[in-house]
Amino acid sequence: MNEVEEKSIDIIKFTADKLSVNEVSQLVISPLCGAISLFVGTTRNNFEGKKVISLEYEAYLPMAENEVRKICSDIRQKWPVKHIAVFHRLGLVPVSEASIIIAISSAHRTASLEAVSYAIETLKAKVPIWKKEMYEESSSSWKRNKECFWATDD
Repeated sequence: MNEVEEKSIDIIKFTADKLSVNEVSQLVISPLCGAISLFVGTTRNNFEGKKVISLEYEAYLPMAENEVRKICSDIRQKWPVKHIAVFHRLGLVPVSEASIIIAISSAHRTASLEAVSYAIETLKAKVPIWKKEMYEESSSSWKRNKECFWATDD
């Protein structure tokens, strides 16, 4: 295939499998691009003084996949990007492991950097994904994304 004719792709995956930064970044490589920007969200070991041992994610998949497709479409209207990959882990995600990886390639760095930032902020605000924090003292708490449009001020 001629490099000029390389078709842009969006790769969206929700999985219970451990995520690989290398795998996701490889999916967006293009000889037409000089930049690949990544966002990797990981489980941290604390929240408000509590020791977190893992997160658990659930999603309403048909709607979540559709919303991520809309985000990809919005990105393509705003920035000249080539390939977009959005991988989100479901189920238990231990401390230090990735729960989300977003990779975007573009000819120049500004487009992919801005697009990655937009992607994560919009995903957190619009995609129906829920997270439950599992604490060391064997309690847990479901968390909403404060960015969600449906979230109300308490």
